[in-house]
Amino acid sequence: MSPRQRFLACLDRQPITGRVPTFELAFYLTMEAFGTVHPCHRLYDQWMQMRLEEQRLHRRDVASVLIKTAERYEHSAICLHPRPEMEQEILAAITATRELCGDKYAIFYHGDATFAIPDGSTMEGFSVRMVEEPESLKREAQAKVDAALRRAEAIHRHGGLDGFVMCSDYCFNRAPFFSRNMFAEFVAPYLEQLIRAYRGMGFYTIKHTDGAVMPILDMIVECAPHAIHSLDPQGGVDLAEVKRLYGNRVALCGNVNCSLLDTGTRDQIEADARRALRQGMPGGGFIFCTSNTAYTGMPLKNYEAMIELWRNEGNYPL
Repeated sequence: MSPRQRFLACLDRQPITGRVPTFELAFYLTMEAFGTVHPCHRLYDQWMQMRLEEQRLHRRDVASVLIKTAERYEHSAICLHPRPEMEQEILAAITATRELCGDKYAIFYHGDATFAIPDGSTMEGFSVRMVEEPESLKREAQAKVDAALRRAEAIHRHGGLDGFVMCSDYCFNRAPFFSRNMFAEFVAPYLEQLIRAYRGMGFYTIKHTDGAVMPILDMIVECAPHAIHSLDPQGGVDLAEVKRLYGNRVALCGNVNCSLLDTGTRDQIEADARRALRQGMPGGGFIFCTSNTAYTGMPLKNYEAMIELWRNEGNYPL
């Protein structure tokens, strides 16, 4: 099986042999690893001033960085990062990446349109609207979903994409931002609609949210994504418990503690990576990765210690 086939088999919770698949929503350590700026950190302000040939070369360079990352760390999937307002560029990025990697890797793009935790400047106003203008807010939620589905239909016609990672964060480290009633009213119906439509087009879906997700995790699982990411230990999420409760319904992605990858010792990192493997691997349907991303500032040697442990111990019997 190719890395792509193994990754998609895990999302379908099918048994596999050999190494547990791994990936990252984003691997930002490309400067330290390869001496090049990560695609998300490049400036696109002058994009429209580039000649077509410059744009083509830039796309291929971005794709090559993502593929180098997958090759070095044996990632089974690549996540693309074009800005959503640049719809034609999303299609072009899919094409450039698929041309360079063929069918070796699964390719995903960010595709959430549900409400997330508002930023500090809008949180108060958003909270007031949930009480005073619920119907207006729900119309806005539906419009966001409709726009995402129009974009997905164009991607479906274009071809080359395997699925969407859905990255609206709902939770702080101690509790969700939304109460269960609020989540049921303003988020869950739109998340379910989005996932159902993506599935209908043949796309896979990976739902990401950091933090203390346990009070609303059952509602997310009911929306039927293929997988849940990142099962954040800093939010008190116990991978073994999630596996017991939902492992027969949804694949699980995670959950090596990013705080340890940031500041822990090698022994601590190896112990936590081993814990994640032992809790997630039984019965399949598990994809090994960090509890967020390999973010800027994380020591590369710590990420590579996690990967080395995975290579040695993250293997199903043949």
